[in-house]
Amino acid sequence: MAKKQIKIGDSKSEPIAKCDQLVKMDANDSQQLAVTNSDRKNINIESLIRTIRGQKVMVDFDLAMLYGVQNKRLNEQVKRNKKRFPDDFMFQLTKEEWNILKSQIATASQSDSQTNGVLKSQNATSSWGGTRKLPYAFTREGIGMLSSVLGSDTAIEMNIRIMRVFTSAHQIMENNALLFQKVLHLEQHQLETDEKIDHILTKMNDNSPKRLPEQIFQTGCVWDAWAYVSDLVRSAKKRIELIDNFVDDRVLSLLIKRGKGVSATIHSRFTKDFLTDLEKHNTQYDEVKFVQLPHKNHDRFLIIDDSVYLLGASVKDMGNGLCAVTKLQASPVMILQMLKG
Repeated sequence: MAKKQIKIGDSKSEPIAKCDQLVKMDANDSQQLAVTNSDRKNINIESLIRTIRGQKVMVDFDLAMLYGVQNKRLNEQVKRNKKRFPDDFMFQLTKEEWNILKSQIATASQSDSQTNGVLKSQNATSSWGGTRKLPYAFTREGIGMLSSVLGSDTAIEMNIRIMRVFTSAHQIMENNALLFQKVLHLEQHQLETDEKIDHILTKMNDNSPKRLPEQIFQTGCVWDAWAYVSDLVRSAKKRIELIDNFVDDRVLSLLIKRGKGVSATIHSRFTKDFLTDLEKHNTQYDEVKFVQLPHKNHDRFLIIDDSVYLLGASVKDMGNGLCAVTKLQASPVMILQMLKG
Protein backbone atom coordinates (compact mmCIF):
# COMPACT_ATOMS: atom_id res chain seq x y z
CA MET A 1 0.00 0.00 0.00
CA ALA A 2 1.49 3.32 -1.10
CA LYS A 3 2.23 5.87 1.57
CA LYS A 4 0.28 9.09 1.40
CA GLN A 5 2.60 11.92 0.32
CA ILE A 6 2.44 15.00 2.53
CA LYS A 7 3.19 18.33 0.88
CA ILE A 8 5.34 20.67 2.95
CA GLY A 9 3.64 23.98 3.69
CA ASP A 10 0.12 22.79 2.83
CA SER A 11 -1.88 23.56 5.94
CA LYS A 12 -4.74 21.34 4.72
CA SER A 13 -2.50 18.26 4.48
CA GLU A 14 -0.37 18.84 7.56
CA PRO A 15 -1.62 20.52 10.77
CA ILE A 16 0.63 23.25 12.15
CA ALA A 17 2.01 21.85 15.36
CA LYS A 18 4.39 24.79 15.97
CA CYS A 19 6.60 22.54 18.05
CA ASP A 20 9.54 24.83 17.28
CA GLN A 21 7.75 27.96 18.47
CA LEU A 22 7.19 27.38 22.16
CA VAL A 23 7.11 30.32 24.55
CA LYS A 24 8.49 29.82 28.04
CA MET A 25 5.60 31.00 30.21
CA ASP A 26 7.39 30.14 33.46
CA ALA A 27 10.00 27.74 34.75
CA ASN A 28 7.81 24.64 34.27
CA ASP A 29 5.23 25.64 31.70
CA SER A 30 5.40 26.17 27.91
CA GLN A 31 2.60 27.01 25.53
CA GLN A 32 2.35 26.19 21.83
CA LEU A 33 1.27 29.02 19.60
CA ALA A 34 -0.40 28.50 16.24
CA VAL A 35 -0.55 31.37 13.72
CA THR A 36 -3.62 31.38 11.48
CA ASN A 37 -3.68 32.50 7.85
CA SER A 38 -5.60 35.58 8.96
CA ASP A 39 -2.83 36.40 11.46
CA ARG A 40 -0.15 36.07 8.79
CA LYS A 41 -1.78 38.73 6.64
CA ASN A 42 -1.45 41.20 9.53
CA ILE A 43 2.16 40.40 10.36
CA ASN A 44 4.64 43.23 9.80
CA ILE A 45 7.22 41.41 7.68
CA GLU A 46 9.61 44.37 7.80
CA SER A 47 9.95 43.89 11.57
CA LEU A 48 11.23 40.36 10.95
CA ILE A 49 14.04 41.48 8.64
CA ARG A 50 17.16 41.62 10.77
CA THR A 51 20.69 42.86 10.18
CA ILE A 52 23.28 40.17 10.90
CA ARG A 53 26.89 40.30 9.68
CA GLY A 54 26.04 43.49 7.82
CA GLN A 55 23.34 41.77 5.74
CA LYS A 56 19.54 41.99 5.71
CA VAL A 57 18.32 38.49 6.58
CA MET A 58 15.40 36.53 8.05
CA VAL A 59 15.87 33.65 10.48
CA ASP A 60 14.43 30.17 9.95
CA PHE A 61 11.82 30.17 12.75
CA ASP A 62 10.30 33.44 11.51
CA LEU A 63 10.14 32.09 7.95
CA ALA A 64 8.61 28.81 9.14
CA MET A 65 5.92 30.74 10.96
CA LEU A 66 5.16 32.81 7.84
CA TYR A 67 5.05 29.74 5.59
CA GLY A 68 2.87 27.80 8.01
CA VAL A 69 5.30 24.92 8.51
CA GLN A 70 7.27 23.55 11.41
CA ASN A 71 10.75 24.99 11.71
CA LYS A 72 12.18 21.47 11.73
CA ARG A 73 10.41 20.62 8.49
CA LEU A 74 11.68 23.79 6.81
CA ASN A 75 15.27 23.01 7.73
CA GLU A 76 14.86 19.40 6.59
CA GLN A 77 13.79 20.57 3.14
CA VAL A 78 16.73 22.97 2.99
CA LYS A 79 19.09 20.18 4.00
CA ARG A 80 17.73 17.92 1.24
CA ASN A 81 18.42 20.68 -1.28
CA LYS A 82 21.73 21.87 0.16
CA LYS A 83 23.21 22.64 -3.27
CA ARG A 84 20.58 25.32 -3.77
CA PHE A 85 21.70 27.20 -0.64
CA PRO A 86 25.34 28.34 -0.88
CA ASP A 87 26.92 30.45 1.86
CA ASP A 88 25.68 33.73 0.37
CA PHE A 89 22.11 32.36 0.47
CA MET A 90 22.13 30.98 4.01
CA PHE A 91 24.40 30.75 7.07
CA GLN A 92 24.10 29.47 10.62
CA LEU A 93 24.22 31.96 13.50
CA THR A 94 27.01 31.77 16.03
CA LYS A 95 26.15 31.42 19.71
CA GLU A 96 27.00 35.09 20.28
CA GLU A 97 24.82 36.22 17.38
CA TRP A 98 21.95 34.09 18.66
CA ASN A 99 22.22 35.55 22.18
CA ILE A 100 22.11 39.08 20.75
CA LEU A 101 19.08 38.21 18.60
CA LYS A 102 17.24 36.67 21.57
CA SER A 103 17.85 39.86 23.54
CA GLN A 104 16.46 41.98 20.70
CA ILE A 105 13.38 39.78 20.39
CA ALA A 106 12.73 39.97 24.15
CA THR A 107 13.05 43.77 24.12
CA ALA A 108 10.70 44.09 21.15
CA SER A 109 8.12 41.81 22.78
CA GLN A 110 8.15 43.76 26.06
CA SER A 111 7.91 47.20 24.45
CA ASP A 112 5.17 46.47 21.89
CA SER A 113 1.56 46.74 23.00
CA GLN A 114 0.54 43.88 20.69
CA THR A 115 2.71 41.18 22.28
CA ASN A 116 -0.38 39.17 23.20
CA GLY A 117 -1.34 38.87 19.52
CA VAL A 118 0.52 38.34 16.28
CA LEU A 119 3.82 39.84 17.41
CA LYS A 120 4.14 37.35 20.22
CA SER A 121 3.63 34.55 17.72
CA GLN A 122 6.28 36.09 15.50
CA ASN A 123 8.88 36.20 18.24
CA ALA A 124 8.04 32.97 20.08
CA THR A 125 10.68 30.24 19.86
CA SER A 126 11.62 27.15 21.83
CA SER A 127 15.19 28.42 22.15
CA TRP A 128 14.24 30.38 25.27
CA GLY A 129 14.54 27.11 27.14
CA GLY A 130 17.70 26.14 25.26
CA THR A 131 17.67 25.35 21.54
CA ARG A 132 19.11 22.08 20.28
CA LYS A 133 20.62 23.77 17.22
CA LEU A 134 21.54 27.34 16.39
CA PRO A 135 19.12 29.03 13.95
CA TYR A 136 19.86 29.65 10.29
CA ALA A 137 19.68 33.05 8.61
CA PHE A 138 18.53 33.41 4.99
CA THR A 139 19.52 36.28 2.73
CA ARG A 140 17.18 37.73 0.11
CA GLU A 141 18.44 35.20 -2.44
CA GLY A 142 18.04 32.34 0.00
CA ILE A 143 14.47 33.34 0.82
CA GLY A 144 13.69 33.45 -2.89
CA MET A 145 14.97 29.87 -3.23
CA LEU A 146 12.78 28.63 -0.35
CA SER A 147 9.55 28.92 -2.30
CA SER A 148 10.85 26.49 -4.92
CA VAL A 149 11.94 24.05 -2.20
CA LEU A 150 8.70 24.16 -0.18
CA GLY A 151 6.45 24.35 -3.20
CA SER A 152 3.19 25.15 -1.41
CA ASP A 153 0.79 27.91 -2.43
CA THR A 154 1.21 29.47 1.01
CA ALA A 155 5.00 29.56 0.65
CA ILE A 156 4.78 31.06 -2.87
CA GLU A 157 2.29 33.72 -1.80
CA MET A 158 4.29 34.63 1.30
CA ASN A 159 7.55 34.76 -0.66
CA ILE A 160 6.03 37.31 -3.02
CA ARG A 161 5.15 39.49 -0.02
CA ILE A 162 8.62 39.08 1.47
CA MET A 163 10.40 39.90 -1.80
CA ARG A 164 8.33 43.09 -2.16
CA VAL A 165 9.28 44.15 1.36
CA PHE A 166 12.97 43.46 0.66
CA THR A 167 12.79 45.46 -2.58
CA SER A 168 11.07 48.37 -0.83
CA ALA A 169 13.65 48.34 1.98
CA HIS A 170 16.47 48.28 -0.57
CA GLN A 171 15.02 51.30 -2.37
CA ILE A 172 14.68 53.18 0.92
CA MET A 173 18.32 52.41 1.74
CA GLU A 174 19.43 53.64 -1.68
CA ASN A 175 17.44 56.86 -1.29
CA ASN A 176 18.81 57.38 2.21
CA ALA A 177 22.33 56.67 1.00
CA LEU A 178 21.96 59.44 -1.59
CA LEU A 179 20.58 61.78 1.08
CA PHE A 180 23.46 60.91 3.45
CA GLN A 181 25.95 61.64 0.67
CA LYS A 182 24.41 65.07 0.13
CA VAL A 183 24.46 65.83 3.86
CA LEU A 184 28.07 64.64 4.09
CA HIS A 185 28.98 66.86 1.16
CA LEU A 186 27.32 69.87 2.80
CA GLU A 187 29.08 69.17 6.11
CA GLN A 188 32.42 68.87 4.31
CA HIS A 189 31.76 72.11 2.46
CA GLN A 190 30.84 73.80 5.77
CA LEU A 191 34.06 72.58 7.38
CA GLU A 192 36.10 73.93 4.48
CA THR A 193 34.26 77.27 4.72
CA ASP A 194 34.84 77.46 8.48
CA GLU A 195 38.54 76.76 7.98
CA LYS A 196 38.78 79.54 5.39
CA ILE A 197 37.00 81.99 7.70
CA ASP A 198 39.31 81.06 10.59
CA HIS A 199 42.32 81.56 8.30
CA ILE A 200 41.05 85.00 7.23
CA LEU A 201 40.36 86.07 10.82
CA THR A 202 43.82 84.90 11.88
CA LYS A 203 45.41 86.89 9.08
CA MET A 204 43.37 89.96 10.01
CA ASN A 205 44.41 89.59 13.63
CA ASP A 206 48.08 89.13 12.69
CA ASN A 207 48.07 92.16 10.42
CA SER A 208 46.03 94.48 12.63
CA PRO A 209 47.89 97.05 14.70
CA LYS A 210 48.65 95.97 18.26
CA ARG A 211 48.06 98.05 21.35
CA LEU A 212 51.59 98.56 22.68
CA PRO A 213 52.70 99.71 26.16
CA GLU A 214 54.29 102.71 24.43
CA GLN A 215 52.51 104.26 21.48
CA ILE A 216 53.65 107.40 19.60
CA PHE A 217 51.40 109.32 17.22
CA GLN A 218 52.67 111.68 14.54
CA THR A 219 51.15 115.06 13.98
CA GLY A 220 47.89 114.64 12.12
CA CYS A 221 47.19 111.08 13.30
CA VAL A 222 44.03 112.24 15.03
CA TRP A 223 41.97 109.16 14.21
CA ASP A 224 44.70 106.69 15.17
CA ALA A 225 45.15 108.37 18.55
CA TRP A 226 41.39 108.52 19.16
CA ALA A 227 40.96 104.83 18.19
CA TYR A 228 43.84 103.81 20.47
CA VAL A 229 42.37 105.55 23.53
CA SER A 230 38.90 104.18 22.62
CA ASP A 231 40.31 100.65 22.75
CA LEU A 232 41.75 101.38 26.19
CA VAL A 233 38.33 102.52 27.38
CA ARG A 234 36.63 99.42 25.98
CA SER A 235 39.17 97.15 27.71
CA ALA A 236 38.19 98.38 31.19
CA LYS A 237 36.51 95.80 33.43
CA LYS A 238 36.02 97.77 36.66
CA ARG A 239 36.87 101.46 36.44
CA ILE A 240 38.15 104.37 34.37
CA GLU A 241 39.65 107.54 35.86
CA LEU A 242 40.86 110.39 33.68
CA ILE A 243 43.14 113.07 35.10
CA ASP A 244 43.21 115.96 32.65
CA ASN A 245 43.22 119.74 33.18
CA PHE A 246 41.18 120.43 30.06
CA VAL A 247 38.15 118.33 29.04
CA ASP A 248 35.01 118.91 27.00
CA ASP A 249 32.04 116.94 25.63
CA ARG A 250 34.37 114.85 23.42
CA VAL A 251 35.62 113.12 26.56
CA LEU A 252 32.03 112.20 27.46
CA SER A 253 31.57 110.71 23.98
CA LEU A 254 34.67 108.61 24.59
CA LEU A 255 33.47 107.31 27.97
CA ILE A 256 30.15 106.14 26.50
CA LYS A 257 32.18 103.34 24.90
CA ARG A 258 32.97 101.71 28.26
CA GLY A 259 31.35 98.42 29.23
CA LYS A 260 28.29 98.10 31.41
CA GLY A 261 29.03 98.34 35.13
CA VAL A 262 32.38 100.10 34.60
CA SER A 263 32.59 103.24 36.73
CA ALA A 264 33.97 106.48 35.24
CA THR A 265 35.46 109.50 37.02
CA ILE A 266 36.94 112.67 35.55
CA HIS A 267 39.48 114.67 37.60
CA SER A 268 39.63 118.12 36.01
CA ARG A 269 39.35 121.89 36.52
CA PHE A 270 35.94 123.47 36.89
CA THR A 271 34.28 124.89 33.75
CA LYS A 272 30.64 125.88 33.65
CA ASP A 273 30.09 124.65 30.09
CA PHE A 274 31.49 121.21 30.80
CA LEU A 275 29.41 120.79 33.96
CA THR A 276 26.31 121.60 31.90
CA ASP A 277 27.31 118.98 29.34
CA LEU A 278 28.00 116.47 32.12
CA GLU A 279 24.60 117.06 33.72
CA LYS A 280 22.80 116.44 30.44
CA HIS A 281 24.93 113.37 29.74
CA ASN A 282 24.13 111.83 33.12
CA THR A 283 20.37 112.19 32.57
CA GLN A 284 20.62 109.74 29.66
CA TYR A 285 23.72 107.57 30.16
CA ASP A 286 25.45 105.86 33.08
CA GLU A 287 26.79 108.45 35.47
CA VAL A 288 30.22 109.95 34.98
CA LYS A 289 31.52 111.46 38.24
CA PHE A 290 33.42 114.75 38.32
CA VAL A 291 36.17 115.61 40.85
CA GLN A 292 37.58 119.15 40.98
CA LEU A 293 41.40 119.19 40.85
CA PRO A 294 42.86 121.21 43.74
CA HIS A 295 45.49 122.63 41.41
CA LYS A 296 46.70 122.34 37.85
CA ASN A 297 48.74 119.30 36.80
CA HIS A 298 51.30 119.28 34.06
CA ASP A 299 50.71 115.71 32.87
CA ARG A 300 47.58 113.75 32.02
CA PHE A 301 46.86 110.26 33.25
CA LEU A 302 44.36 107.58 32.30
CA ILE A 303 43.65 104.84 34.85
CA ILE A 304 42.17 101.63 33.42
CA ASP A 305 41.38 99.19 36.26
CA ASP A 306 44.80 98.62 37.90
CA SER A 307 46.91 100.13 35.12
CA VAL A 308 48.10 103.73 34.70
CA TYR A 309 48.81 105.36 31.31
CA LEU A 310 50.66 108.65 30.89
CA LEU A 311 49.06 110.76 28.15
CA GLY A 312 51.28 113.17 26.21
CA ALA A 313 48.30 115.40 25.39
CA SER A 314 44.74 115.99 26.49
CA VAL A 315 42.38 113.33 25.19
CA LYS A 316 40.46 115.87 23.13
CA ASP A 317 43.68 117.07 21.44
CA MET A 318 45.54 113.78 20.89
CA GLY A 319 46.93 113.45 17.37
CA ASN A 320 46.90 117.17 16.64
CA GLY A 321 50.61 117.18 17.40
CA LEU A 322 53.34 114.65 18.11
CA CYS A 323 52.38 112.84 21.32
CA ALA A 324 52.80 109.54 23.12
CA VAL A 325 50.89 107.21 25.42
CA THR A 326 53.00 105.24 27.89
CA LYS A 327 52.00 102.54 30.36
CA LEU A 328 53.57 103.25 33.76
CA GLN A 329 54.69 100.94 36.52
CA ALA A 330 53.14 103.24 39.13
CA SER A 331 49.96 102.08 40.88
CA PRO A 332 46.62 103.94 40.59
CA VAL A 333 46.57 104.38 44.39
CA MET A 334 49.84 106.28 44.34
CA ILE A 335 48.76 108.60 41.51
CA LEU A 336 45.40 109.40 43.16
CA GLN A 337 47.05 110.11 46.53
CA MET A 338 49.54 112.48 44.91
CA LEU A 339 46.65 114.45 43.38
CA LYS A 340 45.62 115.51 46.88
CA GLY A 341 49.09 116.65 47.91
